[in-house]
Amino acid sequence: MTKKIVITGVGATSPLGGTARDSWNALLAGESGARHLDQEWATELDLPVTFAATAKVATADILERHELKRLDPSSQFALIAGREAWADAGAPEVAPERLAVDWSTGIGGVWTLLDAWDTLRERGPRRVLPMTVPMLMPNGPGAAIGMDLHARAGIRTVVSACASSTEALVNAYDHLQQGLADVVIAGGSEAAIHPLPIAAFAAMQALSRRNDEPAIASRPYDLGRDGFVLGEGAAALVIETEEHAKARGARIYAELLGGSVTSDAYHITAPDPEGSAAARAMKQAIEGAGAALTDVAHINAHATSTPVGDIAEYNALRRVFGDALDGIPVTATKASTGHLLGGAGAIEALFTVMALHERTMPPTINLTEQDPEIPLDVVTSPRALGDGDLIAISNSFGFGGHNAVAAFRTA
Repeated sequence: MTKKIVITGVGATSPLGGTARDSWNALLAGESGARHLDQEWATELDLPVTFAATAKVATADILERHELKRLDPSSQFALIAGREAWADAGAPEVAPERLAVDWSTGIGGVWTLLDAWDTLRERGPRRVLPMTVPMLMPNGPGAAIGMDLHARAGIRTVVSACASSTEALVNAYDHLQQGLADVVIAGGSEAAIHPLPIAAFAAMQALSRRNDEPAIASRPYDLGRDGFVLGEGAAALVIETEEHAKARGARIYAELLGGSVTSDAYHITAPDPEGSAAARAMKQAIEGAGAALTDVAHINAHATSTPVGDIAEYNALRRVFGDALDGIPVTATKASTGHLLGGAGAIEALFTVMALHERTMPPTINLTEQDPEIPLDVVTSPRALGDGDLIAISNSFGFGGHNAVAAFRTA
């Protein structure tokens, strides 16, 4: 028997705000989280890109000193988001053996890894910290949440580039359906605003070069788009069976209908321009939920603001929805947050959940001249979602040809 799976808590720390609510309100207000980098290395290393969507609230303003010393920034972000989501859900009373974590990252502890390498070269092996490996490993963020909340039903980490945290949500749904847990904390985090990833992404021609105008650099669907803006942060959702949520009188934000994961097997970085596997993921997510394509009322697109990627996703959307796509409003929230890589799907799922909960679609900023090759109904100012039982999907696609789609319904 299929169980109804619901979302009862949300948490985030993002370029738009230090909490889920602050991030959501800033998104609705049309704010941008992209800003100039004020670190000395941004100019000393002569980086071609000198801006990013940095977290709005420093982790040092929230966490204890010992947590800052023993956790990579990716784990720090995860712990902040996870704790907020847990508190927002009412700190469910659940046996540790029935509580699980499904987390994700695209890169992991890059700051720890590269700082340790600098220490090794400059000061020798005796000065490398004993906690280096636990801090750099990609499962560190999920483990930090799991240990903090005593989750013993399993702590799983997905690493599938920018599709990672949407895939983690799909896994969380499956784990609850399989009866492996009653409550799951799911999400993703990333902290890769470091000179090496910036230089590497820039070398790929993947990043926007609008160094003089960071706030308008991320511009999905716009003719002037020239790459994505690197972002950082984390988002977490508390997900549980409806039976468990109702038994404890929990507030329900929305229903998680499940999702789908496919792969292009096309190219390590470029998406399949035809979008066939991405389209299959969307179709499977919707039909697997027992819904019809015509039931979809809103789409939170992956839309990174790259010339090739935005068109490839449009082709996939058109392949799925046909002419009906013209009547489905689409939002590209990376215009505001930048691209959180492995954390992108989580923050965008949170925004999709809030859109359904408050029946308000958030805007896509910086769209001044829409690419005629992408004739979507793009939401450019907050728009009412409407009444009734509504379904929305959130898309995530990543290097390696990873495709992940999650489907949600109003509670």
